[in-house]
Amino acid sequence: MQQENHIKDLQLRIALEDMKAYNALYLLLFDGLHRFAYSIVKSSEVAEEVVSDAFIKLWQVRHTINNIDNLKVYLYVITKNFALNYHAQKRKVHMVQLDDLEVTAVMEFNSPENVYISNEIIGKIQTAIRQLPPQCRIIFQLVKEDGLRYKEVAAILGLSVLTVRNQLAIAIRKVMEALPPQYKTLFQFQNRFSPS
Repeated sequence: MQQENHIKDLQLRIALEDMKAYNALYLLLFDGLHRFAYSIVKSSEVAEEVVSDAFIKLWQVRHTINNIDNLKVYLYVITKNFALNYHAQKRKVHMVQLDDLEVTAVMEFNSPENVYISNEIIGKIQTAIRQLPPQCRIIFQLVKEDGLRYKEVAAILGLSVLTVRNQLAIAIRKVMEALPPQYKTLFQFQNRFSPS
């Protein structure tokens, strides 16, 4: 909730052409947007370019930015569209769907709770995530890694909240199945947000 209020404040300041607020928003959201773009384009440089393009687009519409209800979701949608456009241009295909891509999971294990996890267990988790269907994998990343709400993920991907919830449940079940029994209690992927 605190981050949402901070983003709203930055949004109001960007509308007034406050470049410091624009830079602060960029620094605040870059990592999550980059990870999301990378999971689609599979290139750090291209992902960085995609995120930069998304922020350029945001600056171009700064005079109407206050009409955007959820700026974070707006930036994720723009990033998704630019990443899909990159694939369309790269393959000279007119329409690309997330289900048609081999989306790469980018899961980071850098929190203090995860310091004690062995590389073998991390490898099993990452393998389980890689084996998820593309849509399921991207939902898992957006909810569990980027901390987005079900409703936000549904808006970004153009799905229903129920589909997001069901796909996340499938992802969690498959990741849990990949773990040895003694580690399953360490990885209770609890929902941090309500489905709304």
